[in-house]
Amino acid sequence: MAKEQGRKMIAQNKKARHDYHIEDTYEAGMVLQGTEVKSLREGRASLVDGFVDIDRGEAWIHGIHIPEYLNGTWTNHSARRKRKLLLHRAEIDKIERKVSEKGLTVVPLALYFLDGRAKVEIGVAKGKKSWDKRNTIAERTAKREAEVEVGRKLKGMKG
Repeated sequence: MAKEQGRKMIAQNKKARHDYHIEDTYEAGMVLQGTEVKSLREGRASLVDGFVDIDRGEAWIHGIHIPEYLNGTWTNHSARRKRKLLLHRAEIDKIERKVSEKGLTVVPLALYFLDGRAKVEIGVAKGKKSWDKRNTIAERTAKREAEVEVGRKLKGMKG
């Protein structure tokens, strides 16, 4: 069988980018069981309630939902078990230092296959206040309206 090339997206956590200011991102591998990989290859996963915890020098991801593999037997995995992340020691130490600061957390941003290996993109994030979210939405709509207006001018339409 030919080796997979490139990046194949499985799941994204769009809510994380809405609820948090992402300060730093890291790419990590995950320790998975066979049926988890098969379920991911079917494109089934959810990162919505996920978070990362550093415990005794190891990074663990909690709360991500990888549903049971439909064709699995008694060897099937638990859907919401904690999974170990594969990061370099220096990265784990750096993340741990940042998380010890007030108000920072680590959230999963995306789950994907990179050259056939399951990877998760995690971000060190600071929670947004409700007025931050309104600001972000207002900026986005203003930018979009400006782009539409510029497009209309370039096409020679009247505004």
